[in-house]
Amino acid sequence: MEKTIVSNYDKFPVIAVEDKQDHCWAGWEEICRQLNLVINQIHKEKKIIVIDCYQGVDHTELEAALRKGLQHDHFVNAKAGFKSEDEITRMVYPDVTDDRVFGYMTRLTIQDYFDEGNLQSLRNQIAQLAKGVILVYGEGAAYVAGQWDLLVYADMARWEIQQRMRRNEVGNLGLHNVHTEFALQYKQCYFVDWRVCDKHKRTLMNRWDYLLDTNQPGHPNMVTGKALQKGLAIASQRPFRVVPFFDPGPWGGQWMKEVCDLDRSAENYAWGFDCVPEENSMLLGFGAVVIEIPSINLVFTHPEALLGQKVHAQFGEEFPIRFDFLDTMEGGNLSLQVHPTQAYIKEKFGMDYTQDESYYFLDAKAGAHVYLGLNENINPEKMIEDLKAAQKGGPSFQADQYVQKWDVKKHDHVHIPAGTVHCSGKDSMVLEISATPYIFTFKLWDWGRLGLDGKPRPINIEHGEKVIQWDRTKSWTRENIINGVRKIAEGDGWIEEKTGLHESQFIETRRHWFTGKVTHHTQGGVNVLNLVEGREVIVESPTHAFEPFVVHYAETFIVPAAVGAYTIRPYGEAEGSQCATIKAFVRV
Repeated sequence: MEKTIVSNYDKFPVIAVEDKQDHCWAGWEEICRQLNLVINQIHKEKKIIVIDCYQGVDHTELEAALRKGLQHDHFVNAKAGFKSEDEITRMVYPDVTDDRVFGYMTRLTIQDYFDEGNLQSLRNQIAQLAKGVILVYGEGAAYVAGQWDLLVYADMARWEIQQRMRRNEVGNLGLHNVHTEFALQYKQCYFVDWRVCDKHKRTLMNRWDYLLDTNQPGHPNMVTGKALQKGLAIASQRPFRVVPFFDPGPWGGQWMKEVCDLDRSAENYAWGFDCVPEENSMLLGFGAVVIEIPSINLVFTHPEALLGQKVHAQFGEEFPIRFDFLDTMEGGNLSLQVHPTQAYIKEKFGMDYTQDESYYFLDAKAGAHVYLGLNENINPEKMIEDLKAAQKGGPSFQADQYVQKWDVKKHDHVHIPAGTVHCSGKDSMVLEISATPYIFTFKLWDWGRLGLDGKPRPINIEHGEKVIQWDRTKSWTRENIINGVRKIAEGDGWIEEKTGLHESQFIETRRHWFTGKVTHHTQGGVNVLNLVEGREVIVESPTHAFEPFVVHYAETFIVPAAVGAYTIRPYGEAEGSQCATIKAFVRV
């Protein structure tokens, strides 16, 4: 009888900061008691308390709790200084556009959301108050107040914001559009709201007195700004994981349910995001209190320690490498798609780099395949004509007639430079390793199916036809981007292989097979790894610079540039067996 293997995948990895919780408070009663204590210690007749917020906080809960529990004489809502909703909608339109999926990376700031007259009225109101505790609250509250005696910031993880938008609980920045279609809300967040809030947040982070975590409704936590900074500093000097999240899809599969220990009753899981710092959160542990923050905060506060000097210079305060899962086991094909070229994504969407990517096959059933590149001697005009006809309800698009189909097996690695037509087929488990602009997928054909909402998924032929590289046919694909694996080094109990990516892509990947200890070095740039074979391994510092870090099968982890040398070896149940990691880093 086959032995059942219990999942050891950690869905809630915590970065331990300290084993005491002296700098943390849990629950509204404790939080308000602590803030009141600090307010009473401010020896001034007029005290300005700022509670600034990220888009997506639940104002119903947060404002009610603060009004009830915080000592104050005057309450100033920053939202009263905003422009009207119609004015905001017109203001953001050039960046939001009419496209259902894509917009333009905004240059707006929080200041642009305020009406000059309304803002001045709020500031006059604050200035004219001679004494008392003045509570200034909401998105942009610090901008309204200008100066303060106490600054609390209510941050919010983007994945939680998305869940709230799906439940019609929160709207876009400055709007009450809670019943707007989720896809449109998300697009406005991606291109506008989150960019605006991040710019504002970055001006405040080193001045936070307290960070308020309200990611779990009804269960708030608070930490001092100093303790939070300590936690971020620790994370920048040691390997860590962000909090993964998972989502179903029309082509989703069943593999992640077992390996990642997900809800077995769910219909499927299509995506698993285990390293997208722009949307993942991270957990900092202070004794029994765990603080959840957006993991992008680490990029904002310690960019050179995390990314490395050269990577930071190239990409700024963005995390350029993404690892995620695409599960089609017992599912269906992904949409046939193409990603924009560098010039196109810059011109049309204001992005500085494009979504080059690769598929690493963690698992595959017999007969699994990938669509990659075009067949020889096809007619481009006829292909686009057939795609458009299928989208309008005509005959189904005959993908096999135009797109090359390749058999794949476990541990194959195919590279997909931007402009290459591709999609993973059914019955495979892909670890997608790519650049981070993760929503720039131009769907060409979705096999005639509907999304989980019962509506057709957006198809982007008008964008896709402008970026398809028509010379990437079978011969080019075979030579350039199919399983270009070569051994580059070996030692006692280990082999290192170069698996790509294509020379036009800025990400390099290396695979290590090992039964003993392997020495790695960040070489001054951030490393992202996944354990693609083996039950568990342990990551250690040769100089004991960080605590040993255990990683389980299929878990993605980040090694900051500042770590330098580190080792990986089989651990626990995996001792004596062969393990393998895939490592990605930026070519500099």
